[in-house]
Amino acid sequence: MEKRSLQIGPVTLANPVILAPMSGVTDQPFRRLVKKWGAGLVVSEMIASEAMVRANRQTLKMSDGSAEEFPMAVQLAGCEPSVMADAARLNEDRGAAIIDINMGCPVKKVVKGDAGSALMKDIKLAGRILEAVVKAVRLPVTLKMRTGWDESHRNAPELAKIAEESGVCMVTVHGRTRCQLYTGRADWDFIGEVKRAVRIPVVGNGDVTSIEDAASLLAASGADGVMVGRGCYGRPWFPGQIAAFLATGQSPAEPSLDVQLAVLLEHWESMIEHYGPEHGCRLGRKHVAWYTKGLPGSAEFRAAINASLDVETVRGMILSFYGPLLDRMAA
Repeated sequence: MEKRSLQIGPVTLANPVILAPMSGVTDQPFRRLVKKWGAGLVVSEMIASEAMVRANRQTLKMSDGSAEEFPMAVQLAGCEPSVMADAARLNEDRGAAIIDINMGCPVKKVVKGDAGSALMKDIKLAGRILEAVVKAVRLPVTLKMRTGWDESHRNAPELAKIAEESGVCMVTVHGRTRCQLYTGRADWDFIGEVKRAVRIPVVGNGDVTSIEDAASLLAASGADGVMVGRGCYGRPWFPGQIAAFLATGQSPAEPSLDVQLAVLLEHWESMIEHYGPEHGCRLGRKHVAWYTKGLPGSAEFRAAINASLDVETVRGMILSFYGPLLDRMAA
């Protein structure tokens, strides 16, 4: 197989595998790890444009990037063209390489505010937002969306054309409607309809939890790349594994358990450094649970760490949990 890259305007990605923006997950510590393990691009958590423009301290922290992540995309959500444009300019000044516009989030509180996937019901407003953001920045602008609002209104190909005409450099399609939320199966074939509707790159997203899933999505849709979301939980190496497969045709082995422990500890320490001890511990525990899922005794271990907010205690519990498993492997 040939080494595959992906062009987003003037930005060239080393490979076409992208970490999906996920609220409460794709913060700087996680993005840095995923990029280190070989993803072509990482995307910030979805950021409310209005809060960004108000310079909300917590919101600004969500878009903090690091040199190790470059190029990094910042994803913005909102329903007012001028506010979205202002937020995009602010992130350009803060060092973002790409601005991604969210028109796919299905969460009720986002949709109630006429943002996220609700914009797929108002194509004219969606078009005004796209134009305003493209004109506001010199950076490449991308769009994330779903196949449509519901089965009767799967208008992603139409919105993709509007995006292309507005100057958007790439679109990503999650293969479900908003009304499906995360139920049923992602329709990878329909992503192909979007691909055939435009000349700009199209990235497919949804239900990619294995290397085989990624290959099947690309084969079914003809997409130029793949975006991985929930399949990365506790597996920051997963996008890099897909990239390696696309480059070589060989499926990399899973990291050994001692390597997984080292990655988990690196992630844990970076969460504490980034957020501070108590908040970092509180947020980091869910990641620890994902890393250990499926290992012997993991349910009891998760219950135990969720009862503690002491950094040293949790670190010790992690080492105590993995120790016997590693000893058993070495025996």
